[in-house]
Amino acid sequence: MNTAFPTPDAPLKIGTRGSPLALAQAYETRSRLMRAFDLPEAAFAIHVIKTTGDDRSLIDADRPLKEIGNKGLFTKEIEEALLAGSIDIAVHSMKDMPTLQPDGLLLDTYLPREDVRDAFVSPQFNSIAALPEGTVVGTSSLRRKAQLLNKRPDLTVVEFRGNVQTRLKKLDDGVAACTFLAMAGLNRLGNTAVATAAIDPQDMLPAVAQGAIGIERRSDDKRAAEMLAALHDADTGHRLDAERAFLARLDGSCETPIAALATLENGTLTLRGEILRPNGSQSLSDHITGPIAKAKSLGETLADTLKARAPDGFMDWSRH
Repeated sequence: MNTAFPTPDAPLKIGTRGSPLALAQAYETRSRLMRAFDLPEAAFAIHVIKTTGDDRSLIDADRPLKEIGNKGLFTKEIEEALLAGSIDIAVHSMKDMPTLQPDGLLLDTYLPREDVRDAFVSPQFNSIAALPEGTVVGTSSLRRKAQLLNKRPDLTVVEFRGNVQTRLKKLDDGVAACTFLAMAGLNRLGNTAVATAAIDPQDMLPAVAQGAIGIERRSDDKRAAEMLAALHDADTGHRLDAERAFLARLDGSCETPIAALATLENGTLTLRGEILRPNGSQSLSDHITGPIAKAKSLGETLADTLKARAPDGFMDWSRH
């Protein structure tokens, strides 16, 4: 390494949101850096930063996220701290990340990807198919809402925000009969028993980059670049290159009804993508296969394919 290691007197400052899941992801990043460079825990400092998306008054009001703001809802304040030098690296859930970073920042380190599947969670029913007509389903995800209504237009979907504990309490209080969470988050929190069932991606294609942790840094920070290079998982990087290129080409975000999943086998990448009307009335999907070296162009090509098939107004999601 060409630059000095962090020390307890001058620790590497890790920025994160303050939710239990965000902290678990920051602790995982710290543990991996400790092992990679044989450093003590005291050589790292966790800095919790509140983002707009963490505002309790907004969460408690159950306002749809698209009404509060769209791109950068869970990242803006963290990236501002990174640019200001208040933190050295930032740990993010990649499904929350905009496809473009502010000038001066780079997002080029991904930890090995977790389970990509959505979890079906219900104290009463064991699957989507088992839900009676008219059942109230809670979710804050426009993607999940659209996918669900596409298959089950007879269901009623209500806004359902908050962390795992908040959503489970809402289920207990009867606000809804079921909801959805990410299996990756439940795994990282050690709460897999919460899931009634994991949903096959063939039945519900996950959000772009679901299950992946990304680590952002300043582009001119050589020490952070060298340290993070030891953590980067290349396979996850290729998969996310394709998925995020697909999302960017569609000008999407974590709050648009877009889904994608890339898989790798023997150096070949297969990307499946889906776009939907927010009310679930129509879904367009397709897939593309090619070498991993062309991951980004595969994502762009698949996006162009679906855009070409979409009728006028299909992708004007802001109007819905």
